[in-house]
Amino acid sequence: MRPHIGQLDSSGVRPEHARVLVLASASPRRRELLGWLGVEHVVEPADVDERARPAETGPELVRRLATAKAAAIAVRRPHDWVLGADTIVEIDGELLGKPVDRPDGTRMLARLSGREHRVATGFALLAPGGAVRVADVVLSRVRFRRIEQRALAAYLETGEPDDKAGAYAIQGLGAALIERVEGSFTNVMGLPLVEVERALEEAGLLVR
Repeated sequence: MRPHIGQLDSSGVRPEHARVLVLASASPRRRELLGWLGVEHVVEPADVDERARPAETGPELVRRLATAKAAAIAVRRPHDWVLGADTIVEIDGELLGKPVDRPDGTRMLARLSGREHRVATGFALLAPGGAVRVADVVLSRVRFRRIEQRALAAYLETGEPDDKAGAYAIQGLGAALIERVEGSFTNVMGLPLVEVERALEEAGLLVR
């Protein structure tokens, strides 16, 4: 009988057909996006320090954090594939992560209002044993419409911006703030599907 997904064989290693993909993220958006690809996975969030290092750029930060998150889970699950990801918003060299409070969210949205910013998402796929199979960064450009103070306050009151990089969700009510997107839409959501799908296919984790 073939082992079930996640079952080890007599040597303590999972057979090829029973490989497990672990998503090292608590983000429901990333889980939803992986679901769009039809890839079976489990979720195990990683707890890492997400603070940027001095002079670290947005792409450098998200690549490092995506790899660190995946590596943290790979230590606990050495027989599995692990996917880590991280997203940051950048404008004029300032990195905008999740707002620490409502005033911080107000500041971020006011900064983005009527302007273009860059969204960087890094993702890292680690093979069983912890070796980095892919570590990449995808960039998108997003332009906000000019937001009136009343609309900004109303959006913040919904609570949607509270745990989002840059204090908005492109797939939610925040879509009304956006004038245009250049590049990957799913990248702004938190996971660039075209690039991730390619990596999973090359790893044999996504069979069509």
